[in-house]
Amino acid sequence: MPDPTGHFVPIHRILLVEDSDRDAELALDALSDFSMAEQVLRVRDGAEALDYLHQRGCFAGRPSGNPAVVLLDLKMPKVDGIEVLRRVKGDPELKIIPVIVMTSSREDRDLLSSYQLGVNAYVVKPLHFKEFSSAVKQVGSFWGILNEAPPGTVPGRPLPSS
Repeated sequence: MPDPTGHFVPIHRILLVEDSDRDAELALDALSDFSMAEQVLRVRDGAEALDYLHQRGCFAGRPSGNPAVVLLDLKMPKVDGIEVLRRVKGDPELKIIPVIVMTSSREDRDLLSSYQLGVNAYVVKPLHFKEFSSAVKQVGSFWGILNEAPPGTVPGRPLPSS
């Protein structure tokens, strides 16, 4: 099934959920150093992220499987990051996907809520370009390359039968 621009949407190793065009562009640029930018699908809000993960709406025809990691902003329109995290970690089929919050929020309640809901890491976005780029590179290289992704996230490695 095509995405909203009419292009086929393959499985991606990284789902970037980011409403800021600037932050998304910086993240993709940082990940390009590891030739990972082409493995990233960016969605602009929590509603699109949930549609992608549940294979519905414009993502209904995408191939089965999940991303190896979700990079999730918290402050977004439609459905915020905390609600996306709540739904992902509350879903038996999605809860194994590592979710990394990447946000500008330093609020204790966001940090606490995220960990209570099962976030795998919480990264506060640095304000300066070089620091932001470095943070994205570290997160992307660990979760997208070094970390052994859960079954069902890598082509040819489906979830085991129950």
